[in-house]
Amino acid sequence: MIDASQLDERGLEDWLSEPADATRAMLARTPGDVVILGAGGKMGPTLAMMVKKAAPAKTVYAVSRFGDKALRNRIAEKGVTIVEADLLDESAYAGLPEAPNVLFLAGMKFGATGNQPLTWAMNAYVPALVAGRYRGSRIVALSTGNVYPFVDPASGGATEADAPAPVGEYAQSCLARERMFQYFSGRFGTLVTLLRLNYANEPRYGILVDLTRKILDGEAIDVTMGSVNLIWQGDANNGIVRSLEIAAAPPEILNLTGSATLGVRDLAMRIGRLLGKEPCFVSQEAATALLSNASKCVERFGPPAMGLDEMIRAVATWVAAGKRVLNKPTKYNVRDGRF
Repeated sequence: MIDASQLDERGLEDWLSEPADATRAMLARTPGDVVILGAGGKMGPTLAMMVKKAAPAKTVYAVSRFGDKALRNRIAEKGVTIVEADLLDESAYAGLPEAPNVLFLAGMKFGATGNQPLTWAMNAYVPALVAGRYRGSRIVALSTGNVYPFVDPASGGATEADAPAPVGEYAQSCLARERMFQYFSGRFGTLVTLLRLNYANEPRYGILVDLTRKILDGEAIDVTMGSVNLIWQGDANNGIVRSLEIAAAPPEILNLTGSATLGVRDLAMRIGRLLGKEPCFVSQEAATALLSNASKCVERFGPPAMGLDEMIRAVATWVAAGKRVLNKPTKYNVRDGRF
């Protein structure tokens, strides 16, 4: 078992970007290079590194504005080709590299409330530009489980067959993202996979980071949103890459998350025991929660490789050691759609 507290940031990124054997095999039988759009965010850097590790002979393009130059350099060190571009700039698309395989990660969640026009531009306008530019490519587009309605935790979560019922403008704009890819897929026959992700975790970001920091700081944990789904970012990265192979027209829709429904109170207690600190709670669990059923994903790709105990230990020991986190709370407990 890797001790996350002994890793530096490069070591952590190496761990998160390690491809599974199935990912290597899939890319070996998939012709052509890979473009990753929105590669400067939370998941894009390690995803780009993973693709390059898994397919060293392919050119892997990481496209982003790259405001963080240190991060940009760490990606480039792995042999990934950096392309600096603003995806909101329509004129930039002519200069984007050609590739038959596209991974689309760009989007806006944090700060969505109070800046709704930019949220819709990032989550609906940009997907339309991308779908038009790469109409002849195979596209995997990251979406979110926020497009689903809240469900009874005993249900096992919303399935891909359930009708979307997004709450709030962020979730509505994410459904618009999906609709743009569906429209262009229908118009041009573009092969697309839409991945509804919730929630990816690694030692610098995620629900487990949020809970660990609250416990260490002695802050009360709101358990109104009483249940969640979690997946290790390395497992999520592998799922994103492997979803190239199932892209279809009309688009394939897949919930990308862990297979268990996890109680927030129980997660906090487990973290607290590891840290030797007692969590404190406010409120009571609501009758419903935002949950996705991962049965279809597990059937396609198998269960996530990272177990919950190892995931909790990796995150809690990293945060407790005072190592850098991204300071981007997931806001998993939001129930009114205001992010």
